[in-house]
Amino acid sequence: MDPRALLIESFHAAVGAADPRRILPAHLPQPPQGKTLVVGAGKAAASMALAVEQYWPAAAPLDGLVITRYRHGLLTNRIKVIEAGHPVPDESGEKAAQEILRRVKLLGPNDLLLTLVSGGGSSLLSLPAEDIGMDELKATTKELLRCGAPIQDMNTVRKHLSAIHGGRLAAACKARVLALIVSDVTGDDPTHIGSGPCAPDPGTYQDALDIIARYEVKAPAPVITHLHRGRRGEIAETPKPGDKLFNRVENRVVATAQGSLQAAAACFRANGIAPVVLGDSVTGEASEVAKVYAALARQIRNHGEPFKPPLALISGGECTVTVRGNGRGGRCSEFLLSLALELDGMRDIFALACDTDGIDGSEDNAGAVLAPDSLARAAAVGVPARKLLSNNDSYSFFESLGDLVVTGPTRTNVNDYRVILVL
Repeated sequence: MDPRALLIESFHAAVGAADPRRILPAHLPQPPQGKTLVVGAGKAAASMALAVEQYWPAAAPLDGLVITRYRHGLLTNRIKVIEAGHPVPDESGEKAAQEILRRVKLLGPNDLLLTLVSGGGSSLLSLPAEDIGMDELKATTKELLRCGAPIQDMNTVRKHLSAIHGGRLAAACKARVLALIVSDVTGDDPTHIGSGPCAPDPGTYQDALDIIARYEVKAPAPVITHLHRGRRGEIAETPKPGDKLFNRVENRVVATAQGSLQAAAACFRANGIAPVVLGDSVTGEASEVAKVYAALARQIRNHGEPFKPPLALISGGECTVTVRGNGRGGRCSEFLLSLALELDGMRDIFALACDTDGIDGSEDNAGAVLAPDSLARAAAVGVPARKLLSNNDSYSFFESLGDLVVTGPTRTNVNDYRVILVL
């Protein structure tokens, strides 16, 4: 099989393994004595809601409201789907989050709150704390996105600026709570996925202040004031591990990056290529991670160590990009451009890096494909690879070659998928 086609086939296998319509039905509970309210937020929210509708008993009461990213909605009948801003929150998400919280507070002990959580929920389910406005939350989110902080740190801050994240949604409910979760974070801890609306939060206001200082986040004055008030005990903390409210709450992760990596590995085996899964929790600056992977690929190709080709080096996780330029691109395409420069046209090495949600950063592509001749083809048309990398403009590099991978919204999200094919 053509290497490019095989790489893309493996990506589709990884995404398919995290398709909520395939995996969610097995995790649906029996209907309660009372009613079931479905709420949720994330890039997979619409497909998760559709799966619930399709497999929920027709005679059992069911309604609800979920929030997903613009252009990620699906047609549903019993659960309303609202589209809102991501990665920067907006007023549409705020209004929908207010309605979700209002309806959750009306549930009783015989009811069920079925919460559908997936990556992107931190910005989509945006309900700022009462002394913070949406403009301040937007500004802080933009700063957090630019500073290079890992998602866990970003979400620690966001939980402490929210009226609904960090377990506060579950705390507002008197019913039993089951949260079904598609994980997009390393470690698959529910507290970090979509900022954990139904999960206990070990973080504190002091932690949030420390993160803002560490990454030199230029947050608006009302945000800093709010966090200091929380540190002094003037505002209640998020619910912590051990809180008795979580006795009626279950957070269940139903899809993970590891499951998707194993599906991709099976794809390569079926095509006669040995897979090597390097891990589902790779983090770090995308361009620096690429240098390590390039060294490993070079050692394999030149010396047959520590593995003999042909093989596929597969990994997942979420790298970061500290934005210093004004170009276009996300962490997947930045990883690949850095990898290209490190390999410098080395023969028989191909690669793909794509976000399983179909969106690399804020662009319209899932990621890109790299071939041994990518740098040479770029040079032939006057595209300066190293200059583009320094300007965080990896999108333009791969766009010029026609090597972007464009899938549209996949309506799931288990983080990034990377593979280096050494033939």
